[in-house]
Amino acid sequence: MTTTQHGAITVEPFGDSAVMVTIPHTDQAVRRAQIVAFRDRFLAHRPHGVLDVVSGLESLLIEFDPLRTALQHVEYAARLVAQWAPSPSDGPARPRAARTFAIPVVFDSENGPDLASVAEEMDLAPAEVVEAIAESTFTIALLGAAMAPMMDGLRMPRSVRRRAEPRTDVAPGAIMIAGTNAIIQPFPGPTGWRVVGRTPHTIVDISRPDPVSFGAGDIVRFVPVTRNEAAAVDAGFLLPTEEAV
Repeated sequence: MTTTQHGAITVEPFGDSAVMVTIPHTDQAVRRAQIVAFRDRFLAHRPHGVLDVVSGLESLLIEFDPLRTALQHVEYAARLVAQWAPSPSDGPARPRAARTFAIPVVFDSENGPDLASVAEEMDLAPAEVVEAIAESTFTIALLGAAMAPMMDGLRMPRSVRRRAEPRTDVAPGAIMIAGTNAIIQPFPGPTGWRVVGRTPHTIVDISRPDPVSFGAGDIVRFVPVTRNEAAAVDAGFLLPTEEAV
């Protein structure tokens, strides 16, 4: 059997019990696609002592137990996985069809406390920021920490900066933007992303057989609604509107 080499990675220490993996490539699309492929292979061949992996759009944080393994061993294992390990999806299985979601969102100062500051940064009115978000078509790039859907496709005059001081407690359903990306907060928690609105829907429900609404490749549109319209929505677990062709 011939072994196939998959590609190079950069592995850097991140504190005394984690490493950060990135892809050394000039093309953003390649970096993002390859880090997802690496994550899938790494999880399928998870080395001894690894506690958790935290996905970013262009990075993967690997946390390990320093009493069970060492940084050098984790780095070596990561490089072996990147170069030689087959992906669990390398077989002939048919990829899952992408689905589309139309997500109602309330964009106002209460649900989107960073909306005004984003508008000022972009030299736009808040209503124009909402319009730009609503006219953007997003694609789920990956499920990040706590199964939060991280997506590409935000169309703004320029990249949106993150907050200088992260918020400590953001409500579930919060719609957040940074760079050219968007994310939805599944559970209460901190964030450095800019909070611009909130959906009444639940996107993660661990009591369900399929607990997450989204998967990588799914298409998302945000639909502005009023508070009264949001209150009238049957806002249970978010389901797709249709499968993409």
